[in-house]
Amino acid sequence: MEPIYLDHAATSPVDKRVLDEMIPYFSMEFGNPSSTHLFGRKAKQALFEARARIAHVLGANANEIIFTSGGTEANNLALVGYVRANAHKGKHLITTEIEHHAILHTIDQLEQEGFSVTRLPVDSDGRISIADLQDALTDETIVVSIMFGNNEVGTLQPIVEIGELIADHQAVFHTDAVQAAGILSIDVKALKIDMASISSHKLNGPKGIGCLYLRENIEIQPMFFGGEQEKRRRAGTENVPGAVGFARAFELAAAEYQDRASKYTYFRSQFFAIMNEYKIKVTENGSDKYKLPHILNVCFDGVKTEALLMQLDLLGIAASGGSACTAGTHLPSHVIEAMYGKESNKVDEAIRFSFGLGNTDDQLEFTFNAIAKAVRDAHQQNAFIE
Repeated sequence: MEPIYLDHAATSPVDKRVLDEMIPYFSMEFGNPSSTHLFGRKAKQALFEARARIAHVLGANANEIIFTSGGTEANNLALVGYVRANAHKGKHLITTEIEHHAILHTIDQLEQEGFSVTRLPVDSDGRISIADLQDALTDETIVVSIMFGNNEVGTLQPIVEIGELIADHQAVFHTDAVQAAGILSIDVKALKIDMASISSHKLNGPKGIGCLYLRENIEIQPMFFGGEQEKRRRAGTENVPGAVGFARAFELAAAEYQDRASKYTYFRSQFFAIMNEYKIKVTENGSDKYKLPHILNVCFDGVKTEALLMQLDLLGIAASGGSACTAGTHLPSHVIEAMYGKESNKVDEAIRFSFGLGNTDDQLEFTFNAIAKAVRDAHQQNAFIE
């Protein structure tokens, strides 16, 4: 059997329908959008349309979309750009303990620059308490940055309640929506989100392109300097083929998200059914009710993450121990630690499967049977050693 990819939360393959729309902008329509001649005008029109298409999916206005190189830059621009432009209003920031490192490390840097930070804890499901958030808000708070859905365990935060709470406060509400965008329907206006970060390559678009939704009339300080692009908010020649592909991928995801969610939900049920057949004890990490359908994070009692990932890799099955940005560092998951505590066995036993484009019933049936056999063999070997 061909290699099986179950790490779509790390990155996803480009949809052929997306690639087909991008190709002309690598060759025939190659102009610089800032040029005033015919070639530039065609590129500028494509960029304008891509911006409008992405805005439409988000329920935003086109002028509220800033193209970036991806989710990390969008997160940095949202946090650093906002606090540097609005530090006169206060110097307190609120985030959570389970954010992506693109948020956590940016927050660490801002803390070194003199901003104070509250990092909200999460419960064993990976969710914050609205009461904790309300207690943390002060007259000095200027940004609340809480991710939409977690990239490791898939837990969704109470975004509706957060938006309603922050709407009555001077602080702006930023959410890292990189994992949720394209998986769930997101209406930034209805949810009262002020800033949202999105990355194309997580939703079957190209790498190297993303965006920051920035609500109208919110002032940020640019991080790049040079040209007048993106209304002086992000200098640099725009990635036109990337923007076109991003827009197409986002539209497709929005149109198909219910069908995709149903497919991923079936895969999850298939996983637990096969584990039950083999009498494999498995614990799911995250929330039963509030979760992204494409992420399945589990623990097999007594089976170390690295050992199981190695066994699966030998079988041509790609999975993950958590966030791709920390892979190879041998550091425990900060998300699992926040949920269960640093002393929990789950810190060394969590494994993430994430579903997406190209995954089939046959692939998943083969994979889940292979996992069950690998876990059974590991348990038998451990018993023998003891």
